[in-house]
Amino acid sequence: MASGGVSVASLWTEVNRCGQNGDFTRALKALTKILHENRDDVTALHCKIVCLVQNGSFKEALNVMNTHSKLLGSDVVFEKAYCEYRLNRVDSALKTIEAAPEQTDKLKELYGQVLYRLERYDDCKSVYTDLIRNSQDEYEEERKTNLAAVVASMSQWEEAPLEDLGLPESTYELCYNAACALIGQGQLTEALNKLRQAEELCRVSLADDSDVTEEDIESELAVIHSQMAYIMQLQGRTDDALQLYNQVIKLKPSDVGLLAVTANNIITINKDQNVFDSKKKVKLTNTEGVEYKLAKKQLQAIDFNKALLAMYTNQADQCRKLSSSLQSQNPGHPRPVLIQVAQLCREKQHSRAIELLQQFSDQHPESASGIKLTMAQLYLIQGHVTKACDVLRSIEEFKHKSGMISALVTMYSHEEDIDSAIEIFKQAIEHYQSEQPGSAAHLALVREAANFKLKYGRKKEAISDLEQLWKQNTNDIHTLAQLISAYSLVDTDKAKSLSKHLPSADTMALNVDVDELENSHGANYVRKKAAKVTGENLPKEQIQGEIKKKKKKKRGKLPKNYDPTGTPDPERWMPMKERSYYRGKKKGKKKEQIGKGTQGAMAGASAELDASKTASSPPTSPRPGSASGSSTAAASNVVPPRQQKPAASGATRKKAPQKKKKGGKGGW
Repeated sequence: MASGGVSVASLWTEVNRCGQNGDFTRALKALTKILHENRDDVTALHCKIVCLVQNGSFKEALNVMNTHSKLLGSDVVFEKAYCEYRLNRVDSALKTIEAAPEQTDKLKELYGQVLYRLERYDDCKSVYTDLIRNSQDEYEEERKTNLAAVVASMSQWEEAPLEDLGLPESTYELCYNAACALIGQGQLTEALNKLRQAEELCRVSLADDSDVTEEDIESELAVIHSQMAYIMQLQGRTDDALQLYNQVIKLKPSDVGLLAVTANNIITINKDQNVFDSKKKVKLTNTEGVEYKLAKKQLQAIDFNKALLAMYTNQADQCRKLSSSLQSQNPGHPRPVLIQVAQLCREKQHSRAIELLQQFSDQHPESASGIKLTMAQLYLIQGHVTKACDVLRSIEEFKHKSGMISALVTMYSHEEDIDSAIEIFKQAIEHYQSEQPGSAAHLALVREAANFKLKYGRKKEAISDLEQLWKQNTNDIHTLAQLISAYSLVDTDKAKSLSKHLPSADTMALNVDVDELENSHGANYVRKKAAKVTGENLPKEQIQGEIKKKKKKKRGKLPKNYDPTGTPDPERWMPMKERSYYRGKKKGKKKEQIGKGTQGAMAGASAELDASKTASSPPTSPRPGSASGSSTAAASNVVPPRQQKPAASGATRKKAPQKKKKGGKGGW
């Protein structure tokens, strides 16, 4: 008998009944009473752990298992691993499963989930493939869905080629995972069609349930719509993608991972525009539990975008802090360094940016290609073209690419370093000669090298390239002509011998009848004249107006001394000083020299012209402080305040002597 007069058997009956009804809270109360009577009841402990797990009390269940580990032994291996998995202790869960004495089917199911969370996709695929092959129950569809998710993750995050595992697409989950796998392969149009198919399947499957509302259907479709928006964004349809993303955000789905990814993609569309909206959206990426819902690459992309947003919002210290943290977490990844360099360039510290890039390039040569391209760009911004060329030539991965060759030749030509440009062509031709002899790329490169040398007058150096081209196609008359022209400067005999291969003039002549061509009606230009209207159709007013407009031309003006009978001067068009009869100006009597002497003085000028001596001349402006005439006259000359001119400066103004005031201190 248990305490309170209730038998243990009746308590077990209560536990059984509550377990069947799903009332695990009441079952826990009964189990607590049972364990109060017998602490070492293994069955009661096991049932208590199951009830705690069903209620979501994973930490308490784990404490019970750790407290009674010796008593329970390996009977609760699955429950322990499951609690660790739900508490996001994935590594501990993996160790617990691998240490289990027997791998049951439910342990294998959990093992596959743990491997998926650890992103060990190859091992996870093997586990699910084995489960599907060796088990037949009602959970087969879920296993196939999980396997499809593993294949999609391998395609997206590991860029693995698609493997046909014969998985059906009968449900919207399977169809969705197939679309994600196509996205990883770059087949965006096919993936979008597959997502539309998944949307239709989802609507059909949920429409049969009367308890499901339209809002529930939209919430279930949110992940499909977000993935469709991602495809549209990759296709450049940013407006359509942004509209779908905002629809998903407005639904406020319970999946924090979906919210974080959608908000991050909106931030990438905004870039440096609409920064206020991006600062609001970035808060959704900081929700608790996001790190357990997303893959490492997704979390990494979100952190990169946070650093870029800090740069766009001019938060330099925050940007440096985030990028430094990213660099410590991903020491070999070039993007954190590029973010730091971008921030330094915004601060006009190009030299410091180049030093940072060089340091990373030396430490991580396997990731140096993109870094060196950025270095070259910064050198070009500073005007150091030769240094930029040296950096580009050090990139072995792109050294012999056509784009790199073109860029280097262009820059060397800009610097008038023709020898270095020819050396670039030479190295590239030697590479293709050994790797792809006679290929289209090889011959095109030889052709460009020959044209470049001919353009800059290096005909002697172009001979070998032209000979190689002509040997490939002896019917190429243009190349043969260039070769003969080049040999004419070096070896005239060789040029003559090659000229024999030119076609004869008869074969090159066009079958044209010259006489017929000359007599043919060519496209002669004829100036069109406006059609004249006869006088009968014109009105009388218009005829009179035309008569009035007709005036006689005026004869040109003739000089006053013009003699119509005399012969005009043949030298009349020449300047006077250049004529034969010019004798220079006649020197007359000396006139009074005006303008000599001191400035303002006039020698011999009459005193009558001196305006200062005339009493009647009024002053130009009244002197401040002086009174002229009687008081009546002074009153009549008063100027209103708005018409008064500004007073003279204090330095030039003379103050009138003031009379001493009577009284005051020391007065009489």
